[in-house]
Amino acid sequence: MKKQLSVAAQSIWEAWEKSPVSLDFDQADRNALAVALRAAADQLDHPTSAHTLYAFADEFELLRD
Repeated sequence: MKKQLSVAAQSIWEAWEKSPVSLDFDQADRNALAVALRAAADQLDHPTSAHTLYAFADEFELLRD
């Protein structure tokens, strides 16, 4: 069974899919998105917000086709 994303992570995924950057949201895309989310989290001063972005990044990395 395919792992389900949280509602917030699903929203991120749907926004990514609508972008012209990626027409096929494969594992490489999910990994790239996870890296981008972690980079953004590293820049935040608010620990809870950063933790949330790290959690989204983890979801995308753990999701398999």
